Order: sequence, then C-alpha cells, then structure tokens
Amino acid sequence: MRIAAAALALVLSGPALATMSRAADEVCTETAVHLRGDWGQARFSVELADDEAERAQGLMNRESLPQAAGMLFVYPEPREVGFWMKNTLIPLDMIFLDATGTVRRVHSNAVPGDLTPIMGGSPDIKAVLEINGGLARRLGIDKGTELRHPSLEQGAAAWPCDAG
Repeated sequence: MRIAAAALALVLSGPALATMSRAADEVCTETAVHLRGDWGQARFSVELADDEAERAQGLMNRESLPQAAGMLFVYPEPREVGFWMKNTLIPLDMIFLDATGTVRRVHSNAVPGDLTPIMGGSPDIKAVLEINGGLARRLGIDKGTELRHPSLEQGAAAWPCDAG
C-alpha cells in the first residue's frame, strides 16, 4: 500500500504530488474529491457537472487536463449512465460511483473521439469521476474505492464529509 504511494511520488512532482497525497487532511469542498482504498488516498481538484448542460459538455474540446484534476458528474438520482468520447481530445478514465460514493466500475483509457458508449454497468450510478487516462490504474483506484464529496447524500455516504 505505502509502496504504491511511494511509487506515485516518483511519478508526480511539484503541486500535483502535494495534491495527491494529503486527502485526509482537508475538509470537503465542491471543488475537490477525496478517494481512499487499500492503495492509499488521493485528492483531485474537480469541476462539478451537476446539470444537464454541464454533463453534456463534459471535458469536450480540451487539449489537456492537469494531473491532479478531473470532472465530477453528479446526477439527481441514481441511474444507468453511459458516456462517449465525441469531441473529447484526451484519453480519460471514467470512475462510476453509487450513491454511497463507492466505486462500482472503472473504465480505463477511453479513446479520444470514440463514439462507442461506455456504460456504468449498473442502474444505480449516482456520480462519475473523469480523470486522466491510466491514472486510476497507476494509483490503484478500483471497485470498492470510496469517494468523499459534499454532493453525495452524507447520511448514506461510505465516507462522509464529517469523517476524517
């Protein structure tokens, strides 16, 4: 577990390293998500896509995404979701989460421009986190990882904002 974090420290440098390694020290805000699992913890700065227009635009037409950044798509109710990569210029990992903030599925390295639907694999997806392609695997983010963010119903959250 700590070996993976140390290996990540070798891959990342500067502000990204600090951002990826201090998740437990920070409070919940709309602009960040915290993730934890048996691999360790990470924090990503996020843009929130919580209405139809924002979810439809997503990360389209972006030429880059900072290493410790992403976009969090939040739905009003759990549902079956599907994404495609139309007009998306960078490879992305899609992390599908249920209402508790628990990862149900990870799709790695979605291909830029691909119109094939990428499904969440469950009818109870409440949120989707998109980060740079390949990063979920490098960190160890997988099914069972927990995400903390104030947009989740805190009473149902596996890792609520008021927990350290």
